[in-house]
Amino acid sequence: STDLTSTVGYDSIIQHLNDGRKNCKEFEDFLKERAIIEEKYGKELINLSKKKPCGQTELNTLKRSLDVFKQQIDNVGQGHIQLAQTLREEAKKMEDFREKQKLHRKKIELIMEAIHKNRNLQYKKTMEVKQMCCCFLPCGFMLLTHTHRALLHLPCLSHLWQLFLKLAQTKSALEDTDRSYQQSVTTLEKIREEWQNEHIKACEFFETQECERINYFRNALWLHVNQLSLGCVQNDEKYEEIRKSLEMCSIEKDVDFFVNLRKTGSLAPAPVVYENYYNAQRNVTPARSPAPVPISR
Repeated sequence: STDLTSTVGYDSIIQHLNDGRKNCKEFEDFLKERAIIEEKYGKELINLSKKKPCGQTELNTLKRSLDVFKQQIDNVGQGHIQLAQTLREEAKKMEDFREKQKLHRKKIELIMEAIHKNRNLQYKKTMEVKQMCCCFLPCGFMLLTHTHRALLHLPCLSHLWQLFLKLAQTKSALEDTDRSYQQSVTTLEKIREEWQNEHIKACEFFETQECERINYFRNALWLHVNQLSLGCVQNDEKYEEIRKSLEMCSIEKDVDFFVNLRKTGSLAPAPVVYENYYNAQRNVTPARSPAPVPISR
């Protein structure tokens, strides 16, 4: 700004840096909330795999597949819990980065606040001296002119001496005022140059910090996405174990296994034969009787 005491540009930079810090805090909170969700989800999966029956009476190869299934679901739950811990660690790193930037920036801000205060005080003092000169110098020169004219018409030496004394005092006051004004302007110019140099240094520092923040934020987001992708890949590997186990599941083997486990013998029951007890009873041989007499024809 062309106004020496204005801080509108500096304030705009500080506001932008504070907004950037706020954005980092928002992402940090996002990671923390995601960690809570992942941890809760992981614990629920583990509880589900351990407490919920799932084909507990199955046998042989299908049973092994179900055991692998439950174990890998447990592993997926453990993976989500581990991801939650990783997210908390990343959130802590973001917090440390944010606080580190804040601490470093605070040192520069204190320097700038002090130099702004010194600049404004000197500017105010200079303007006050300038205003005094603007008001006092014309009056002083007018007084000198009137005194000079009065000297030509004074008959009394005592009055003349008083005028000379007043003239000398006025002249001295005028010179002191002008000298003070010059010194204030000189001091203000030194302070202005110092402020300008510090302002440039501060802007360069703030720009470096902003570049670091954007780079760190970008990398943190990239890392977060990679972590999520890695989690998906690891989960898919666990699910692949389940698929491999299911490929080993054999219907024929499971049926044979059940038969062998529950078999009661190797021979089938003998056929049930009909026994004619009625005819058998009639064919029993009776007691011997006289032979019949043949009948002649």
